Amino acid sequence: MDPIRIDPKRALDEALRAQQKLAASLRTLRQVEDVDYGATDKEEIYREDKVVVYRYKGKGKPTAKAPILICYALVNRPYMVDLQDDRSLVKNLLALGEDVYIIDWGYPDGGDRWLTLDDYINGYIRRSVDAVAKHAGVKKINLLGICQGGAFSLCFTALHQEKLQNLITMVTPVDFHTRDNMLSHWTRGMDVDLFVDTLGNVPADLMNWCYLTLKPVRLNQQKYVAMLDILDDKVELENFLRMEKWIFDSPDQAGEAFREFIKDFYQGNKLVTGGLKIGGKDVSLKNITLPVLNIFAEQDHLVPPSAARPLGDHVGTKDYTQLAFKGGHIGIYVSGRAQREVPPAIHEWLAKRTR
Repeated sequence: MDPIRIDPKRALDEALRAQQKLAASLRTLRQVEDVDYGATDKEEIYREDKVVVYRYKGKGKPTAKAPILICYALVNRPYMVDLQDDRSLVKNLLALGEDVYIIDWGYPDGGDRWLTLDDYINGYIRRSVDAVAKHAGVKKINLLGICQGGAFSLCFTALHQEKLQNLITMVTPVDFHTRDNMLSHWTRGMDVDLFVDTLGNVPADLMNWCYLTLKPVRLNQQKYVAMLDILDDKVELENFLRMEKWIFDSPDQAGEAFREFIKDFYQGNKLVTGGLKIGGKDVSLKNITLPVLNIFAEQDHLVPPSAARPLGDHVGTKDYTQLAFKGGHIGIYVSGRAQREVPPAIHEWLAKRTR
């Protein structure tokens, strides 16, 4: 085995470059203030308990015939869809003439411990949809469900399809028992009753820890090592910090709704196998006969493509469209490719179907 040879001049050059980067990094860190988020002005149009519905304000008047209501997951804050000026699904939809609203679930506390899926789906979502329709002056709206919010939107549509024109799902789990769904494997053997009875509401820090351990090296080590390369770039460092702020700005989960979601979706897989009831009413995807656009990410580690693709096999509609995006669970909102591809795809699809 040949001995390792070190070039003294090259080693010295690398040490000098590292020293220069460190000095520049210290200057950059002094310039960075607390990063904010959100690229788009918005106005409150409805409030109930901790839930607030906002309408985003674009530069021009919307040209779309019906508004879009975004229903995000409970486990993260919804401003990921409008993170910053050059990474905003919302801003790009507005620029295309769409009228965009969003549900902000807020931060559940002890008073929300007993909220159920019925409260969220037949309660908050239904009344939010009604509020958007009233505010926009239309009878039916378009619903865009994201991740867990997509699963909720599927249930809502199956029960209240008469309130909607079109349904869009993004990175939405449908079949929770695919082989590559790591979250599903973790939760299927979980004693969720003991878990919720002990904790009450599920702490956000615990949920975050679970997500980070899905890719422990990449999400807990590599990204912080890579951060050293951008410490002297103020813009890139602020982008990094803004994303970190979103990751760790997570609400606690209402205990009873969490219990039901784990049992019925992750453990029972009832969305595709049947037997799902929300508020005592049967939920069947076959009842969804309106147009459906299903968008998923090909490198998604939280909602694998295999979990999202089966939607077309279970809904009753004859107008089903599927779009595979080359990226991950978060990249579908913030990557440059996403800004170019996803909003136009949504806009063009809706334009052909909204009356």
